[in-house]
Amino acid sequence: MMIIEKYRHPILFYALSIIVPWVLWFITAYLSHIEPSNTIYFVLINVLGVLGLTAPMIIAFILIFRDRDLKNDLFSRFFNFKSIKARYTIIACSLMLASILLAQLISLLFGYSPEQFSFSENFSFTAGVFPAWFMLILAPVLEELGWHTYGTDTLRRKMNVFNLSVIFAVFWAIWHFPLTFIKDYYQSNLAESGIIYSLNFAISIIPFVILMNWLYYKTGRNITLIIIFHITSGLFNEIFATHPDSKIIQTLLLLILSIIVLIKERELFFKLNSGEQNNISLKSV
Repeated sequence: MMIIEKYRHPILFYALSIIVPWVLWFITAYLSHIEPSNTIYFVLINVLGVLGLTAPMIIAFILIFRDRDLKNDLFSRFFNFKSIKARYTIIACSLMLASILLAQLISLLFGYSPEQFSFSENFSFTAGVFPAWFMLILAPVLEELGWHTYGTDTLRRKMNVFNLSVIFAVFWAIWHFPLTFIKDYYQSNLAESGIIYSLNFAISIIPFVILMNWLYYKTGRNITLIIIFHITSGLFNEIFATHPDSKIIQTLLLLILSIIVLIKERELFFKLNSGEQNNISLKSV
């Protein structure tokens, strides 16, 4: 039996991974608007927010740690660097930086300010007791310890990589929805800036997930590189004084790149079953 066949609880994982965070985050949203200056409410807002973020990881680990083979598979995927081609490590570390810089450069052609290339003095959101830079690192780590320890592989059992990427991207966009109502959170500030920016965030998830899963399978399902790729996405989109419209351009660039990847890697995305896919991915890196 291929190890991927042991990730056999997609409905349980995804149902709990959206119900638990939604309950916690809607409570957080309510509290963030009624008593923001009260110490008890302030602590609850932070604790419930992080618990919602952590929920998919906890659910994944509960499902994984009941099976010795899944535990071994999990630990091996953090350290399988020896056979990974250097270009995938470079891409994971630099793609999102390159995309935002190119997007800002293109925006200059439409009259936007070159001041976008300066470092931002403030982050576009607050994170309660946690520094914003800390959440830019913590959130991707916690999320990917759920999504790419169990979530991706449990979908891969029954579908090709393209289908799982699109389905997960839609799920992930919906998963973020309650954050729109939490005062001063990134998604909440986006919504206040205009519906087009919220839509851009949701749409941008599709190429991001396609590119992330491409790296995931081309590196033998390496979790560490995926965490790095996710961290760079948020970090590089925050460190510059980027105009929101430049992020729309970035989404278009990532969409174009993801289409190129889909065409070039059509066998990986469209044709192979889960058992064959895992054999191919481990041999090709």
